[in-house]
Amino acid sequence: MKAAARLILIVILATACSGSNSSRLNLINDYPSFSGNGNINAVIEIPAGSVEKWEVDKADGKLKWEMVNDQPRIIDYIGYPGNYGFIPQTLLDKESGGDGDPLDVIILGPPEERGSVVSCKLLGILYLTDRGEQDDKLIAVSEKSSLYKLNSLEELGTAYPGIKEIIQLWFTGYKGPGFMSSTGFGSKTQAVEVLEYAMTRKAAFNNAKTVNQKNL
Repeated sequence: MKAAARLILIVILATACSGSNSSRLNLINDYPSFSGNGNINAVIEIPAGSVEKWEVDKADGKLKWEMVNDQPRIIDYIGYPGNYGFIPQTLLDKESGGDGDPLDVIILGPPEERGSVVSCKLLGILYLTDRGEQDDKLIAVSEKSSLYKLNSLEELGTAYPGIKEIIQLWFTGYKGPGFMSSTGFGSKTQAVEVLEYAMTRKAAFNNAKTVNQKNL
C-alpha cells in the first residue's frame, strides 16, 4: 500500500474508533477506581502487543490517537508488553510533581479491547520518572490470565522469572535514551498508597473546578 493511501486509512480508522466512544460515559470521571473484591478498574488505551499510541483526552474523557507533527503516533519499539491504560478517578497533578495525567497501569494478560474497562488484581508498582515528572506505572494482572493466582510482585518474580525485568526494561527504553528512568519496584501496599493519593488529588481537582464554575 502506498504511503499516502496508508495514511488516509489510518486517519479513517482513528476517526471511526474515536467516534465509537462518543456515546460512552467519560472514561476518566464516570467509572470508580475500584471494582469488586478489592480489584481495580483499568481503562484500556493500548492493547497488549500494539504499537499504536492512543490516550485519553482529559477534556472529554474519550480515547484518541495521539498525533505528532500531524501524524498518528506509532511507537518505534516492540509492542507493549501488556495491556496499557489508566485508573479512572485518579490524577498525578503537576503541582505534586506528576505529569498531569491519570495514574497509569499495565495489565498482564491476553489483549483487551481498546476502550474497555476491565477489573484486575493489583500486584505492585514500577516507579518511573519521565524527564523529571512522576510517571509511575501500577502493575496488575487480568482475571483472564493464568497469572491471576498471584498476589504480589514477589510471587510474580518467583513463579515467572523475567517478567518484572521485561516491564522495567521496556518502559525505560521505549522512548529512547535519556527520557525514562526507574528507581525500582514497590509492593502492593505501596502501590495502593500511590493509587489512593492519586484519587485524593483527582477529588481535590474536581472540587476546585466546581468552586471555580460556581464563582463564574
